[in-house]
Amino acid sequence: MSRDLLPGATGVLALADGTILQGVGVGAVGEAVGEVCFNTAMTGYQEILTDPSYMAQIVAFTFPHIGNVGTNLQDIEQMSGAAETAARGAIFRDVPTAPANWRADVDLQTWMSRRGVVGLAGVDTRALTRKIREHGMPHAVIAHHPDGEFDLEALVARAQAWTGLVGLDLAKDASCLQPFVYDEGLWSWPQGYAKLADKPKYEVVVVDYGVKRNILRALTSVGARATVVPASTTAEEILARKPDGVLLSNGPGDPAATGEYAVPEIRKLVDSGTPVFGICLGHQMLSLALGARTVKMEQGHHGANHPVKDLTTGKVEIVSMNHGFTVDRDSLPAPVVETHVSLFDGTNAGIALADRPVFSVQHHPEASPGPTDSLYLFERFAGFMDRAR
Repeated sequence: MSRDLLPGATGVLALADGTILQGVGVGAVGEAVGEVCFNTAMTGYQEILTDPSYMAQIVAFTFPHIGNVGTNLQDIEQMSGAAETAARGAIFRDVPTAPANWRADVDLQTWMSRRGVVGLAGVDTRALTRKIREHGMPHAVIAHHPDGEFDLEALVARAQAWTGLVGLDLAKDASCLQPFVYDEGLWSWPQGYAKLADKPKYEVVVVDYGVKRNILRALTSVGARATVVPASTTAEEILARKPDGVLLSNGPGDPAATGEYAVPEIRKLVDSGTPVFGICLGHQMLSLALGARTVKMEQGHHGANHPVKDLTTGKVEIVSMNHGFTVDRDSLPAPVVETHVSLFDGTNAGIALADRPVFSVQHHPEASPGPTDSLYLFERFAGFMDRAR
């Protein structure tokens, strides 16, 4: 981790503590500032890099071989398609490999270049992961310049000047601008993505804080027509649509910052008696609305192999996670019940109201990438909507 430029280096990662990692620049040429986190998933790098929850972050992949399945137009998770509302950069152990998959449209490096995602390869991602585990997620600048010209002191200074995610409302930027209806279901072989039936069983309003497509697909697959509305939509506007249920989506940033305008509306939704289901950022803001607190995590949870226990059934499931803030379980007031817990570090992973059809989880039951152990939660939501009728 030298502060001197190495011969042939075309990419660098400059951390706010002055550490410099050098290697091969890949993807887009340029620079990006953000928070560095590590992701332990072995598959699904395209879904990870297009997940709006990674907005303002630089993702270091712990799995060494990335790129072998290429990229395609179907596996993009964000709705907007804009690179600025997803991961700012990516770090790899090895230079991404050429694709060898029948679904591939273009290789990862070309895709990253087109999207403006700056990449760095050829660095010791294990050492970087250990550093994050010991000292937390650092602020950093990732840079790719083919000529190998870098002002390292200026890059470190820029990383130090970045204010970080605490107090930052990013959901307003990741959210849609106008309501729309989504009718695509989950992918299956060999048909591909299913379509919503002509007569949906449920009408669900999804509050978009940075929603992933697969959340909407999972809703469609249980018979729901998902109407997606902007993050700033009022409870009155949502309830005027007479939904069977409301889903609070995932998204980036500090939940307390987004909660300044979202929490009062969520309280009204809860008080209406309408079934409410929160995922990730939606879970955190529902918790805030019910009187709990959220706190910034040191390492965060990012990966597709996290063990979580459903305390209501006793079942342990492997889930996909992506969050840098967590709900402080000690702040959960009655009648809020803790329903899920992370078996990695014991942090809260789910809550429910004992007296109303309201629940949420910190992990991602829609996966993409990751296992489908938690898809039952969408069935649970459907059950709440059936009983509410």
